[in-house]
Amino acid sequence: MQLDLPFLSPGPPPPRPAGPSVQFYFVRHRQARRYLLRVDPDGRVRVTIPRGGSKREAGAFAVRHLDWIARQRANLPVRAGLSTEERRTLIGQARRELPQRLRQLAGAHGLLVTRVSIRNQRSRWGSCGRDGHISLNWRLVRMPDLVRDYVMIHELMHLLQMDHSPAYWKLVERAFPAHEAARRWLRAHGRGL
Repeated sequence: MQLDLPFLSPGPPPPRPAGPSVQFYFVRHRQARRYLLRVDPDGRVRVTIPRGGSKREAGAFAVRHLDWIARQRANLPVRAGLSTEERRTLIGQARRELPQRLRQLAGAHGLLVTRVSIRNQRSRWGSCGRDGHISLNWRLVRMPDLVRDYVMIHELMHLLQMDHSPAYWKLVERAFPAHEAARRWLRAHGRGL
C-alpha cells in the first residue's frame, strides 16, 4: 500500500536533537512532494525524503519539529508485547487463513492471484506486484474482518490499476463500499497492532 525505498547514500549525518533520545530513520519516497514525519508505535521517527531532497535537510526538518514528535510519542499507547509463542501462533493462523480468504475475494471479483506471501512488514499492511504476487502482513488476523477484507480488496484492485489514481479509488469503492469506515479504523487502531 506504500512504496518505501530505503535511503542508502551515506552523506553527512543529520543534526541530532538534544534531550530525550529520538531514533530517526530515513526513507526516500519517489512520489513524496515534501518532507514527512511519522512516529512509529515503537517510538522511532520515520523521516520521508522527497525526490530531490537530502538527508541533511531531512534531519534539520525533523529537529525543527521536535515538539510535535514529543507530543506524538507521549500519546503512544502503552502496549503489552506479544510473547514469542503468541506471535508464532498468530503467524501460523495468518498463514492458514489469509491466503484462503484472499483467493475467495479474488474469485468473487474475477481476479487471479499468482502467489500469496505472509510477511512481517513494519510499515505496510500489504503489497501487490505486477506479476499478481500479493504480500500480506500477518497482523491482519488481529483486525476486524471488515478491515482485513478492505486491505485485501485494496491490494486486489491493484491487479487492475497499479497506482492510487482517482480511477483506482473508484474500483475500490465499487468493490468495497465500506472502504472509508475501514480506513478510519486503520488510522485509529492500526499502529497499535
